[in-house]
Amino acid sequence: MERSIDRLADEFIAAVEAGDLDTIRTSLYAPDAEIWHNTDDKVIGPEENLRVLSWLTGTLREMRYTEIRRRLTPDGYVQQHVLRGVVPNGDELTLRACFIVTVKDDRITRLDEYLDPTQSRCLDPYRPAR
Repeated sequence: MERSIDRLADEFIAAVEAGDLDTIRTSLYAPDAEIWHNTDDKVIGPEENLRVLSWLTGTLREMRYTEIRRRLTPDGYVQQHVLRGVVPNGDELTLRACFIVTVKDDRITRLDEYLDPTQSRCLDPYRPAR
């Protein structure tokens, strides 16, 4: 039985909040999913994105999505939200963002994320060296 797009979106948010990268890898992302961020204008694959999510969920405490507003589209959904959490020095992260998500065969095939990088500057000291 196929899950609804709205349920898929809820499962994605729950998995990210829980740091459940295996669920994202095995049942939410398509193997060839493309993830794009406005901050660097690069398309990455699921494994690279999961490395970023692993760092984020390992760095932030009390990570959660709030103020979620979602609209279903013919091939996926658009979601606005606020990502909140506490960085290691105790500062609060409040990051407003938007996802445009394409879904095919019950999996996320593309996720475009728009955010203002100035809102995540409190994370800069904790970013891994490249």
